[in-house]
Amino acid sequence: MNIQQLVTACDPDNQFKVLSESYKQIEFAWNNKIDLSKIKKGKIDKIILAGLGGSAISGDLLQNFLKDELNFPFIVIRNYDLPKYADKKSLVIVSSYSGNTEEAISVLKNAIKNNCQIVAVTSGGKIEIIAKKNNIPVVKILPGFQPRYALGLSFFSLLKIFQTLKLIKDQNSVVKRIINNWKTKARTYSEQNNPALLYARSLLGFIPVIYSVDGFNSAAGYRLKSQFNENSKLHSFHNVLPEFNHNEIIGWETFSEYKFNAKVIFLSDKNYHKQIKKRIEVCSSLLSGKKVEIITLSSNEKTFKERLLDLIFLGDWISYYLAVLRNHNPSEIDFIHYLKKNLE
Repeated sequence: MNIQQLVTACDPDNQFKVLSESYKQIEFAWNNKIDLSKIKKGKIDKIILAGLGGSAISGDLLQNFLKDELNFPFIVIRNYDLPKYADKKSLVIVSSYSGNTEEAISVLKNAIKNNCQIVAVTSGGKIEIIAKKNNIPVVKILPGFQPRYALGLSFFSLLKIFQTLKLIKDQNSVVKRIINNWKTKARTYSEQNNPALLYARSLLGFIPVIYSVDGFNSAAGYRLKSQFNENSKLHSFHNVLPEFNHNEIIGWETFSEYKFNAKVIFLSDKNYHKQIKKRIEVCSSLLSGKKVEIITLSSNEKTFKERLLDLIFLGDWISYYLAVLRNHNPSEIDFIHYLKKNLE
């Protein structure tokens, strides 16, 4: 069965087209005119992003992306409450694609009570209503996508906020290169027997266990794990180096493919600390000795930022193809809908 037949059979919402045109999301977010004149940059001493799922992963990704240049403490929270230290010197970014995420709404209300500086990133919903009622800046993003398929909108809207507030240096050149890369790679990943499809085929029948590096590309690792969950309808697990070497590695001592049919995915980068590179080498040797199959995902792009987003895009395509190869609709999230309905 060729790619188009797979898409026709398993992808009625045509997420294939959404992935192929993801670069357009970046263009929209980066060219979107936003008014943050109400935010007093000089009074910001910490940044808190509140969100869940696809909206929160954009914050994690931004932490990795700006690891060498951000001069403020920046945390991502995935719950109902703000930290007690959130105050008028805090910039709270409430990110909810739908605008109706109950945890994000709760944080927004708490941030208003705490007199925090606030920006909302949403396509609409209750968050937009609350924000406008309280004179809070709203960065509107395009509606009509599933949140996890709208990373281009969510992430680059956050990056645009940081640049607009002059919290970081100008990012225009790297964003243009990422747009071009996603556009080019979309064509590559749409071809027969492309790398993403081949990786997906190699994972059929296996549980992916992903290892990335803390504070470096950990967001790409967690994103891939989550995409296997939501797109591929598959359990997947993620941990980070070097922490993984201090506990989880022992679990592999008793590995048996008959008990846990897993494949390990290492995310690689040429700029890893030399000891991280050595740790991956030693771990790969240990795992191979236990007959664990290993996949290494890497990028050849010139800069770290481009490689990070390149890995994100590759992972999204792998999880998409694994869904349709397993005869699952990559859009369907019935258990999440059931949960939300029963929480109302």
